[in-house]
Amino acid sequence: MPVLRRAGRLLAVLGMLGAGALLAPLLPVLPAGERAAAVRGWARGTLRALGVRLAVRGRAPRRAALLAANHASWLDVLALLAVAPARMVAKREVRSWPLVGLLAAAAGTVLVDRSRPRDLPATVARVAAALRAGRPVAVFPEGTTWCGAADAPGCRPRRGFRPALFQAAVDAGAPVVPVRIGYRCAATGAATTAAAFVGDDDLLRSLTRVLAARGLEVRVAVSAALYPARDADRRLLARAAESAVHLVPPPARPAETRRPARPRRPGRVRGLGLAA
Repeated sequence: MPVLRRAGRLLAVLGMLGAGALLAPLLPVLPAGERAAAVRGWARGTLRALGVRLAVRGRAPRRAALLAANHASWLDVLALLAVAPARMVAKREVRSWPLVGLLAAAAGTVLVDRSRPRDLPATVARVAAALRAGRPVAVFPEGTTWCGAADAPGCRPRRGFRPALFQAAVDAGAPVVPVRIGYRCAATGAATTAAAFVGDDDLLRSLTRVLAARGLEVRVAVSAALYPARDADRRLLARAAESAVHLVPPPARPAETRRPARPRRPGRVRGLGLAA
């Protein structure tokens, strides 16, 4: 991408950050519908400023739901907010990012201190409370970013989706909506790691790479919702969501633990104590 074009994108991004700073104080006092529209518009505008195209498949939930997405880049947050404005769960360090931290606080982001595992039950309780209040919450249960190329050896986190926050959906009786985020070259449709935020990358270096990318497209695919039963196992719920996101066969439930089939409402799926 020519230098002048990159500079133009950077100025546009700075403008959107400034608009976000003006928007932040208004978010807490806006009605829910208007707040969601404002966040969605800001996120889409920021993606456009970065030169990133947005392609969406599926319908985002309008009611309380736990959105569980894979995680490759800091752009994932903008992509999710552009599709389904939700209360985010993010690492504590985000609060110190210039302007972004201000917006995160105004949007009610649940900040997690990864160095204090003992705080996890309180975080789960906060997410469950948000779900009970009717607010969608978005999480990245892989716990870290990865390169985004599924065929790269050792690329995907070995631990997969961590189950802890799925307990919030079980406790609140809220559905889990798997969301798959991928980055492509719009011209060829080929996967790209231009937006990946891993290894020794810092935010500035990653931002520079995104600004220089030509035809970068983020694709967001919203899968069918999973409805956990009251006694659902959060580990099985996490594995089912991961299967939907990464398009791998879902885990099989041992035959001896399966319940007898019984009529369910349309869209229900047997096994795992879930429905989709």
